[in-house]
Amino acid sequence: MKKYILNSFVAAAILFTAACKPEIETPAGTTAGQANFSKYIAIGNSLTSGYADGGLYLEGQKVAYPNLIAAKMATVGGGNFTSPFFTDAQSNGSGYISLSALVNGTPTLTPVPGNGWRDAPTNTRLFKYSGEIQNLGIPGMRVDLAFAPAFSAANPFFERILTDAQVGATTYFQYVQTKNHTFFSLWLGNNDVLGYALNGAVTVPTDPTTTLTDKVNFSSLYANFLNALTAGGQKGVVATIPDVTSIPYFNTVKPSLLLAAAKAANPAAQALFIQTGTGAVRAATDEDLIRLPFQSAGLFGQGTIPYGLHPLNPIENKWVLDKDEVAKVKDYVNSYNSSIKSLATSKGLAIADTYAYFNQVKTGLNIQGVGINAAFISGGAFSLDGIHLTPRGNAVIANVFIDAINAKYGSTIPTVDITQYRGVKFPN
Repeated sequence: MKKYILNSFVAAAILFTAACKPEIETPAGTTAGQANFSKYIAIGNSLTSGYADGGLYLEGQKVAYPNLIAAKMATVGGGNFTSPFFTDAQSNGSGYISLSALVNGTPTLTPVPGNGWRDAPTNTRLFKYSGEIQNLGIPGMRVDLAFAPAFSAANPFFERILTDAQVGATTYFQYVQTKNHTFFSLWLGNNDVLGYALNGAVTVPTDPTTTLTDKVNFSSLYANFLNALTAGGQKGVVATIPDVTSIPYFNTVKPSLLLAAAKAANPAAQALFIQTGTGAVRAATDEDLIRLPFQSAGLFGQGTIPYGLHPLNPIENKWVLDKDEVAKVKDYVNSYNSSIKSLATSKGLAIADTYAYFNQVKTGLNIQGVGINAAFISGGAFSLDGIHLTPRGNAVIANVFIDAINAKYGSTIPTVDITQYRGVKFPN
């Protein structure tokens, strides 16, 4: 099996911290307040589905934050909550990556093949799931694509839960409206900016996931969602969008670390050169963000103009969010969040401020005696893809939602004991 060993500059960014002795909180309260949790549905994308470690697989699905919330809602009148789990025989799902070794701080990531594909080895369609579900999280879902019927055929995670007649004809927005709910959570919008950022701000005309959703269009379509979800007077909670530039995917491979590693192999190296979004070439600074999968073999290779170490052979734009692109991404995130908060407030809905929470994670915080930060592998919050959450990260996010719900509706849903959930799984 092919293995990927991350470079030494990544290892230099991985710091291990000892957690304090955990304190387990005792749940208290038994009231739903002004809310009705008898049929809770969760609308969202990969974060809602339990996607982790670069794939959707059974273990991640089981600890998705809506499942954790629903289990606690059961103590205050919540009903059954079903997710489209892979079977035990399909437990690897779409496939994912595992940490198979950690030697002197250098991690080896190994792909785990998926067994949830019904058309292997082409792996374009997952085994179907039939039956009623309340976790409606679809990896890759965006606010704009939620209104595009063709996306139900293009996205294997959405296609998996639809009937053959619905595929290519039903939008996600329409699908959500088929669920008779009493309460909802809505965490959409991340992918409306994330795909653009993940591709180094290089848009591909044939791939709508690499574009930014127009700000006005985002607000209009999000309003459509809230109008539909509250049409019967239902209550719910919406979540803001994290600053996607704060995740480990963009904050592990620092230009300064790359240059230091390059100098160790090539003392003549003076600067790390990048191609910016405008096409210009300049020396990189740590204000420029380099994607986590970046491989540095070219930097250490021999040749007259080693990759990244000469302005005639810069690191390609697709690998970098230069500081101007970072500013643009932040601007769109702030605009989307402004719309989310304004629309939710007008509807009297609870707001889970995940934007504020992830900013706290970036600097580090302590919850129930457990230290959590945004460091790759060791931080506890983010899984091995540097984007999605660990089981512990899901437990903390569940509490962000629960706290918002309790504060808004006077309910007393008990919080999740995060000490019962792991961070990154280390090799034995």
